[in-house]
Amino acid sequence: MPQNGIILNGSAAPPVDVSIPPSIIGINFGNSYASIAVFTKEGVTECIANEDGERQIACALAFHGEEMYIGNQAKQQLVKNSQNTITGFRNLLGKKFSEVPQDKLSVSAPVIQHPSFPDTPAYKVKVLQPAPSPLPVTATNTPTASQVATPRSEPVEVERILTAFEVATIFLASLLQSAEEFLGKKVIGAVISVPSWFDDAQREALSKAAEEAGIHVLQLLDDAGAVAVCTSESTDDVPGDRTQLIVDLGASSLELSLLSIREGLAYSLATLSDSSVGGDEIDSKLLKFFAKEFTKKTKTPLTVAPATDPLDKRAEAKLRLAVEHTKRTLSASPSAATCSVESLKDGLDYTGSINRLRFDMEVRSIYDKVYAKVKELAASAEIDLYDIDEIVYIGGSASLPGLDETLSEGFTESVITPFKAGTVVGGGTGDPTTILARGCAFQAHLLVSLAQESPELWGSFNKGSDQTSVAATSRTIGLLVPREDAEGSMGGIWIPLVFKETPLPCRRTSTFEVDVSGADVIVGFELWEVKEGVKVDHIKLPKFEDEEEEEAQEEEEEVKEKTLTKEAYLLSLSLSPQYAVGGKTTVQVQAVVSGSGALDVSLREVLKDSLGTAVTASVAAP
Repeated sequence: MPQNGIILNGSAAPPVDVSIPPSIIGINFGNSYASIAVFTKEGVTECIANEDGERQIACALAFHGEEMYIGNQAKQQLVKNSQNTITGFRNLLGKKFSEVPQDKLSVSAPVIQHPSFPDTPAYKVKVLQPAPSPLPVTATNTPTASQVATPRSEPVEVERILTAFEVATIFLASLLQSAEEFLGKKVIGAVISVPSWFDDAQREALSKAAEEAGIHVLQLLDDAGAVAVCTSESTDDVPGDRTQLIVDLGASSLELSLLSIREGLAYSLATLSDSSVGGDEIDSKLLKFFAKEFTKKTKTPLTVAPATDPLDKRAEAKLRLAVEHTKRTLSASPSAATCSVESLKDGLDYTGSINRLRFDMEVRSIYDKVYAKVKELAASAEIDLYDIDEIVYIGGSASLPGLDETLSEGFTESVITPFKAGTVVGGGTGDPTTILARGCAFQAHLLVSLAQESPELWGSFNKGSDQTSVAATSRTIGLLVPREDAEGSMGGIWIPLVFKETPLPCRRTSTFEVDVSGADVIVGFELWEVKEGVKVDHIKLPKFEDEEEEEAQEEEEEVKEKTLTKEAYLLSLSLSPQYAVGGKTTVQVQAVVSGSGALDVSLREVLKDSLGTAVTASVAAP
């Protein structure tokens, strides 16, 4: 019955008293963008803006003269000052220079080997260093000596070498400053998101960089864990027990996770990473589309993605900045989105547009890649796509309706997505651009509450133990009330108690009504383990009357239906009703499964607030 796996810590349930929230924050530190979230006195989390009004802060640093720019201001420097602009530094944390792929074209400052530290990736930028201070006037001056101080000379241009660790420290310090300015007080701690593929060296480097930046790290939380914290609570539309697919389409890679959420606990079924699929590939498709349109309108050749000519490189940098706005428009509105660039090439301005249908056609191959990887992930977890109840998206590139439509084709019609729930934009529960930061803020609030209420429990949530190995049920356990006239393969009324992939130990209680007729009736129950499956039928579609016989092709539609099959009989229970009213009585059953898989079941008749005599039984783990 039990199987081993990973359970992700965290719960979205806030403590009772949230009138004075502590000054803790959640940070989503991505490779392209970062965001900061805080827990408010209303008991919810929200992303905050930095001093430039940005809630999605570009992970970029740029040096221009004596100035240093951080965030979206730095990203604008990619057009005219790309060699002094640093991007993509998060993924280099904890890595050696020999491990960094050198085949990818860099649109910012190139990664070099640090001249002093062996096998260490670094960036070389040019900055203006202030001139030395004027020479002081001496106390004793000769008659010919001047009383005027030596004038300050002009700043001198020098080369500066920055490691990826130093760049990350500078950037994280700016996030801390933005958070403290928003809160009006010092931040006492933060939970920071990390990709699941980060190894121990990368996690340690990120934690050290944050501490160097002045951030006390409460926990490094996996992206999937941050999503689970943010979405684990059930609502009217989202059941408490469900299987959740997380699609993280970042700029440089695709991360997929499959979670089993049972009573607020998230159990990891499978994960998959693929660096060949990412949001940058979508951008490149758009770049080529608009470059082709520009060439068609102006008769001026423009080659991008990749560009080799310096003028084309500069034009590509301008287009990359412009298409980000185009993608946001396409994700938020069904109408056409524009792309406008002043002096794109040879002094020629460009304004183009693309509608959602054409955009989906251009990037269809990327959608199909993501769908193929989702099927591969489900196959590795030995489940069908039809068993997945909810899809959660992470990242701006995952906010595209076309991707949601492509993925939803293989799932049940009742599958829950941010698009169906209407929370894909605006900072709601399922907003892909804010979900990680908000999940980290929830977790930070939980950890601070635990530290105050239960120091022992807090120890299990420290930053080095964000995952815990546990066992989980491999099949669903439930009660069967046999009925001669029952339809279906079960032969009675099926009442699930403990769903498969439920982390152990666990306790589940279910209350239901059963029919009682006649005197001295004994109601019998059977406890079973069942196997859940999916039945696939192929139905031939009807032909149209005006369709010629020779041209008509027999098309089939695939119809799926969930099935239950008895797998293992565990035990039987009986109950003599004492409180039957109107031919019905209420029964409450409780199942307790230990960490080793031993099962205890208790059954009792319930009359409003009164409890009857319990019938208990137990069975050892098979």
